[in-house]
Amino acid sequence: MTSPLDIYQIKDADQILTPALLVYPGIVDTNIQATLKMAGNDPNRWRPHIKTAKIPAILLRLIRYGVVNFKCSTTLELLTACKAGATDVLLAYPVMGANAMRAREIAKEFPRTRISVLVETGDQAAMWRGTNVGIFIDVNPGMDRTGIAEGRATDIAQLAQQVGAQFRGIHYYDGHMSGFAASEREARTHQGYDRLLRLINSLEAAHLDVGEVITSGTPAAPFAMSYNGFRGAHFVHRISPGTVVYNDMTSLEQLAGFGYQAAAVVLSTIVSRPTERVITCDAGHKSVSADAGVPTCTVMGHADWTPAKPSEEHLPLEVPPSAAASLGEKLYLLPRHVCPTVNNFDEALMVVDGNIDSVERVSARGHETLVSAACMT
Repeated sequence: MTSPLDIYQIKDADQILTPALLVYPGIVDTNIQATLKMAGNDPNRWRPHIKTAKIPAILLRLIRYGVVNFKCSTTLELLTACKAGATDVLLAYPVMGANAMRAREIAKEFPRTRISVLVETGDQAAMWRGTNVGIFIDVNPGMDRTGIAEGRATDIAQLAQQVGAQFRGIHYYDGHMSGFAASEREARTHQGYDRLLRLINSLEAAHLDVGEVITSGTPAAPFAMSYNGFRGAHFVHRISPGTVVYNDMTSLEQLAGFGYQAAAVVLSTIVSRPTERVITCDAGHKSVSADAGVPTCTVMGHADWTPAKPSEEHLPLEVPPSAAASLGEKLYLLPRHVCPTVNNFDEALMVVDGNIDSVERVSARGHETLVSAACMT
């Protein structure tokens, strides 16, 4: 559940250019504590994906809680994590070509950070020979996005043998569990982990040391922690939810009862009332992401206002005819999907006790754009 609107309201909101990304560090701390509680109060069990956080000041808060192992998808996220002082970072994306070369450069620049990558073929693995980069084999749990099908145990074992001493373990992202009803999610998640354990057993039978097993984004994380097969395992098991640092409409619904709150919202301004039943604010899909569908958000404090399909800079809201809404009024929007919403902003305003405490760069948004001298004419 979200918190009451008065927790989010800021003083002098009329002085802020909108749309603006507001982040509440105190609530971030609450969410970190809730995740650690889920993980048995062991920060070593959590390898958060920083695609959501993206802000060095937030990564430093995680590190202060003892969360020093991270996961990311881009070289810019990798660079941001290394600069923040992360101990161990997995680049959980099948980087190729120039992207792989850039990851190698970052690994050389930050030798004190243990950097690893994902592979699913021998050719991918060969790119990392002669480096200090660790390798996780990406296993497809049925999501069919990346990885080797979990049933191809022989192929996975052969690849692990080819990798040799760089082999660190298995990456098993079961993000498709979000597609199942809550009532059956735990059973389906555990069935997947049963298959995963059989795979790990087959690798160990082939004398391959599986040091770490990484599973579980946000929807599956509680069920990884309730799975008996991971308790007391001889390998390190880590969950990797990242959305929970800020939370959004979706995660708060999926993880109701775990103590999570929304720690990031978008401040918007009502700019028009074209009809009696429609008002429009300045939070189109270039600010509040529309990738998860419509409605893109909820209007905090106005449960009966329904966001309609946005355009680039406009977000129409269907409201009751009697709705009191003034042009210039500020709205606080909770995104349906916070990760790409954060990615839409260059800066975030840190809110403490209703005041803007600092302005932080969203350093890991977007991608690096680097070109070698050979490309320049």
